[in-house]
Amino acid sequence: MNTAFSYADFTQRNIGFVTERQQQELKASRVFVCGAGGMGGACLQSLVRAGVGAVAVADFDTFEVSNMNRQVFANLRTVGMGKLEATVASLKEINPELIIEPLGQEWVNQLDDLLTRYKIVVNGMDDVQAGIVLYRKAREHGATVIDAYTSPLPSVVVVRPQDPRPEERLRFPTANRQDTQLTAAERAQCVGQEIEYVMVHSSSARHIEIEIARDLLTGKRKRMSFAPMVITTGNLMSFEAIKLILGREPLADWRGYFFNPWTMRIERPRSKPMAWALGWLVRRFLARMQRG
Repeated sequence: MNTAFSYADFTQRNIGFVTERQQQELKASRVFVCGAGGMGGACLQSLVRAGVGAVAVADFDTFEVSNMNRQVFANLRTVGMGKLEATVASLKEINPELIIEPLGQEWVNQLDDLLTRYKIVVNGMDDVQAGIVLYRKAREHGATVIDAYTSPLPSVVVVRPQDPRPEERLRFPTANRQDTQLTAAERAQCVGQEIEYVMVHSSSARHIEIEIARDLLTGKRKRMSFAPMVITTGNLMSFEAIKLILGREPLADWRGYFFNPWTMRIERPRSKPMAWALGWLVRRFLARMQRG
C-alpha cells in the first residue's frame, strides 16, 4: 500500500513535547552515528522518529540471529544482510525524506571531513582503537561525542570538545602517546580499565552473574547484552543528542551517569576519596576473577 508521506503529519504528535520551531530545528539537524547495532540502532530509530532530518550511519557488520535479542533492526528478514544496508532501508521506511550518508569501514579515515559537517556524534560501536581516533578528531574539530559504558546498567556520557578524553581519564595505554595502534594485550587493558570504572562508580556488579562475568573477562564468552538495557541506553543517547540540537540543559557530563531500573535510582560518579578506596578493592577482585 502506497501512503503519501508528509513530514508535518509524521511529526504532529511530537508537538507539545517540542514546539513547532524546535521541530524545524530537529528537521534541519544532522547526527553521525558510529555503529548501527544495539545502542546505535536504538538511538538512530528514536532520532529519526523524533524528526531529525539527516544522519550519517557507519557500520560494516552483518546481522546474525544472536543480534535479534536487542538490536532493533535485526529480524528474520534482515539476518544475513549488512547492518548498514538493512538499517538504511528501515530508516527510509520511517521517513522517506530522511537524508542518509551511509559509511562502511573507511569512515575512520574520513573523520576530518565528517566532523566538519557533523558536530554531534553518537558512539555505538565497541572498537576501542577506532573510538580513540574518533575522540581525538572530535576534540580537533569541535564535535561532541555521546557515548555509554560497557555496563549491565544503562548509562550515558556526553564529551564536549574541551572535556577530557576517555583514554585520558580511564588511563588507557595510548593516553600519552601519538600512536593509537593497540596490541591485543593493550585492548584487553583498555576494556579492564573501563570495567573497573563501571564497578567503582555504579552498582553494576550486583546485577550480573559473577561466573558469567568471569568467563567474559577471561575471553571464554562474548559480552552479555539484554534488550531493556541496550535499548534504554540508546534512547538515553538520543535524548542527549536532541538536547544538544535544541540547546536544552542540563546535559549528561563527560563522566556520565548510570540509570538503575532495578532500584529506580540514578547513580552518579563517586567522590575521589571513595573512588580511590573502591578502586583498590575492585582491582583485587578483578585480578582474582581472572585467575579463576
